[in-house]
Amino acid sequence: MFLTLFGAVLLVRAAGPLRLERSTDAMGATFSVVLYGSDRASMNQAMDAAFEEAHRLDALLSNYRPASEWSRINREAAARPVAVSPELFRLLSDCIEYSRASEGTFDLTVGPLMRAWGFSGGGRHVPSPDQIREALELVGYRHVQLDARKRTVRFDRPGVEIDPGGVGKGYAVDRMVEVLRARGMRSALVAASGSSIFGLGNPPEEPRGWPISIADPWDHRKNAAQVFLKDLSLSTSGNYEKSFRAGGRRYSHIMDPRRGVPPESAVQVTVIAPRAIDSEVWAKPYFIQGRAWTAARKPKSWRVLYCENTPGAACSWVR
Repeated sequence: MFLTLFGAVLLVRAAGPLRLERSTDAMGATFSVVLYGSDRASMNQAMDAAFEEAHRLDALLSNYRPASEWSRINREAAARPVAVSPELFRLLSDCIEYSRASEGTFDLTVGPLMRAWGFSGGGRHVPSPDQIREALELVGYRHVQLDARKRTVRFDRPGVEIDPGGVGKGYAVDRMVEVLRARGMRSALVAASGSSIFGLGNPPEEPRGWPISIADPWDHRKNAAQVFLKDLSLSTSGNYEKSFRAGGRRYSHIMDPRRGVPPESAVQVTVIAPRAIDSEVWAKPYFIQGRAWTAARKPKSWRVLYCENTPGAACSWVR
């Protein structure tokens, strides 16, 4: 997906302004920045600061780093309330609100289900109904209890854990954009492995914004749509990214946390919104809940490209 989406940018040619492009690895993803400006030194400094922010957030949010605040919550919150930094508490509070608003289809606690299906280590397989029921006992945002006065996090039972995978990259992209803006940058494209992208301003000679091609889910040699990002973000979720076949059916890593099984109505959903955290988070609820639910609840200013799970069917914008 990264090559498909980000490749469109490589067609842009600088006609006067300087162009810099670099990348770094953090949070299990590759963060890339394309930057236009007039002063190479200030551009390099701004890019360095943006990448430093990505690594700072990796140290804060990683569930693979034992010393991170996120890992400490997973180790200790079932035994006692865990005090966390104001930044992390705000992010977790926002995630609980996302869960409520999405009727539980966005949920940080989905990890046990992913393991039951073999998407988090082990071979991918269809779990038994008993295994799904056991995993669902540990899944649900209501198991995460936040105390705003004490700024603490507590789990209501052992075995509950939170995973930053559905929110961390989008949050990091937004923070990197804020760093670039604070340093005077007005034309940049920031991407996290191609799945969450933000276009700041517009590139030279393209006043509409940064051109991004959205791949056709049935034939990645073709495009389902081309869009322009100007102070907007884009995130895509597709059931082909991590999946397996069993019994003649394809099972995706996109999991409905309420039922414990992958949804089947969509093959790909793309969300365009003002913030990367919003486009990343909402791509999966829209995928899970379906077109009609999405049309009834998405903000009017957002754009959602919905691709039905019917081979060869054309993708279309949700009205």
